[in-house]
Amino acid sequence: MQRLTIDTDYLRERLANLLAIPSPTGYTDSIVRHVCQELEKLGLGYELTRRGVIRAILPGYEKRPARALVSHLDTLGAQVMQLKDNGRLELVSIGHWSARFAEGARATIFSDKGAYRGSILPLKASGHRFNEEVDTAPIGWPHVELRVDAMSRDKRDLQRLGIDVGDLIAIDPNPEFLDNGYIVSRHLDNKAGTAAMMAALKAMVEEGEKPPVDIHWLFTIAEEVGVGASAALTHDVAAIVSVDNGTTAPGQNSDEFGVTIAMADQTGPFDFHLTQKLAKLCKDNDIRYQKDVFRHYRSDSASAVVAGHDVRAGLITFGVDASHGYERIHMHALRSLAELMTAYVSSPVEITRDVHEIKKGLGGFTRQPMSAADVDGILEEVEHLVEEEVNQSAGGV
Repeated sequence: MQRLTIDTDYLRERLANLLAIPSPTGYTDSIVRHVCQELEKLGLGYELTRRGVIRAILPGYEKRPARALVSHLDTLGAQVMQLKDNGRLELVSIGHWSARFAEGARATIFSDKGAYRGSILPLKASGHRFNEEVDTAPIGWPHVELRVDAMSRDKRDLQRLGIDVGDLIAIDPNPEFLDNGYIVSRHLDNKAGTAAMMAALKAMVEEGEKPPVDIHWLFTIAEEVGVGASAALTHDVAAIVSVDNGTTAPGQNSDEFGVTIAMADQTGPFDFHLTQKLAKLCKDNDIRYQKDVFRHYRSDSASAVVAGHDVRAGLITFGVDASHGYERIHMHALRSLAELMTAYVSSPVEITRDVHEIKKGLGGFTRQPMSAADVDGILEEVEHLVEEEVNQSAGGV
């Protein structure tokens, strides 16, 4: 089966709804419930771990070697570090993001007495008071504070409000969906990946054909703090593909259009055979793609491998500009990702040995190419391409 048509209106709606639900790591019950309800609407059953990792299985003709697609529901956020004498809150970040992007953010504090609204501000926020010191203040979490939109003139007021050390804080996403396909918002990492997975799953369900093997659709809840898919896989799963953001920045090869296939992250190279398969599926299905290497990045796939799961691991991404800041993506990348997912889960299993976790002997074990490149063949191909370009140019003249 080739790639399926993706309902981009559904994808956009799913993303908008996901962004509207606060879900910093540690405060994900609401978004877990939302995704479970959407799975029910698609007619798919699911399982939940104690803390809320979701596993929905799309049955295949064979149970093993199962494949897993995974995205995470949790986002960056903050926690209360201290109640300050001035009635404001000192913060510590959840996940790795700069306080540079926190300044000016609107936020929700979840306390024992309910939710409060507030703003994250630099310690010297008033130009009328501090003049040029506003522009020279240092950047960092010790140099910002959260102003609560309630009567909080000192620490005792904060205590009366029920706010305490450790309370979780969600940062407003402020999404914009532009007519030209661009989407600008916080927390596109990784609610956009989740929306793409849901759109791919919808296409598979509506197509009605069984994949070759069971497909595990996983949604994790603590990826931003490094836990991710460490405890999400069953022994049936032989390959895991994470769906997450790629980094469009100087020195990177990611793009806001098409699929970016990660070849490695900070934990090392992804599985050779799986990444080759994903690239070939893009070529065969006319899906735009590029490859990249991420040196300061890890994903659910890395968490699974580091936790000891013996699975082939890969990562496919949508290019994000200003990741972990004011993020921007394009719908073209999300649609392309969803298309690749449908092609992947429908593709045949080439490495049949993967049905076994451990097997004696070399029978069916993979081979990586070791022979020298066919230089003459490459030169002939280049000469043919040059000749075609010359002919086209002459025709144009």
